[in-house]
Amino acid sequence: MSDFTSNFWSYYVASVALIGIIGCALFLWNHGSAAFAIGKTTGHAWDEDLEEFNNPLPKWWSWLFYITVVFALAYLAYFPGLGSFPGLGKWTSVGQYEAEQATAAKAYDPLYEQFRKMSIPAIAKDAKAMEMGQRLFRTYCIQCHGSDGGGKEGGFPNLTDNDWLHGGTPERIEATIKEGWQGVMTPHDFLGAETVRNLAHYVRSLSNQPNVDPGRANSGRDAWIASDCNTCHGSDARGNPDMGGPNLTDNIWLYGSSEATVIKTITDGRNLEGGNTTNNRMPAWGAFLGDDRTKLLAAYVYSLSNK
Repeated sequence: MSDFTSNFWSYYVASVALIGIIGCALFLWNHGSAAFAIGKTTGHAWDEDLEEFNNPLPKWWSWLFYITVVFALAYLAYFPGLGSFPGLGKWTSVGQYEAEQATAAKAYDPLYEQFRKMSIPAIAKDAKAMEMGQRLFRTYCIQCHGSDGGGKEGGFPNLTDNDWLHGGTPERIEATIKEGWQGVMTPHDFLGAETVRNLAHYVRSLSNQPNVDPGRANSGRDAWIASDCNTCHGSDARGNPDMGGPNLTDNIWLYGSSEATVIKTITDGRNLEGGNTTNNRMPAWGAFLGDDRTKLLAAYVYSLSNK
């Protein structure tokens, strides 16, 4: 109700709820006090011989209905359900969450305390820690990286190899999970279609892709130097972990290695602002997971490529 600036909607919601419940009770009472001709029909007939008897509702059914009415009124009195009225029990979803977190912390703190004193590589060798880390991974990470951590084309990195955009050290992995990362490949449409195509051939030649035109690749090398591509991808095109620039000399591609795909990436870039992709962001999980669970998750991710 905090989205509304007037109390009208609070009263409106409360009124609709109460009128509905009280209306059910009145309808039930009125039906129970009505006169019935037991054993006789109302005169209505369907399908030639299907007739409706004029009998009262069974008492057990009526009392069950009354119980639901009483329960509904008691529920709305205790829990927040009548507009902005907080309920006599003062229950909130935030309070429930915090209570559950406190209970979980009490149960798991001794175990977390053990892991706090261990390095990430050491945690990665602990069977109990890896079982917990795997559960965290399957809860929060498989949507993008797959259940096996193998990733998928379209901007979702494979976590089981040793090709890392931001570095694969334990510290880098933990920092990436905790703080997140926004990957950005800037658009280069200002270069013109022919230059972009030449540059695409040069980039594809770095990893020995098929159907590379040597002449275009040679011209593309000049465009690579002129456009300062080495700033993000390194002077040897093997990537730059500090910038998050991918290694272009291997055969690992986030979006695909076809000529058309590489041209699109160079021309349009890969970032959220341009609307070209929604898959180029690693969310920050630190505030949500906390330091202990983040460290366990980092250890599990580390273990995927260090078995």
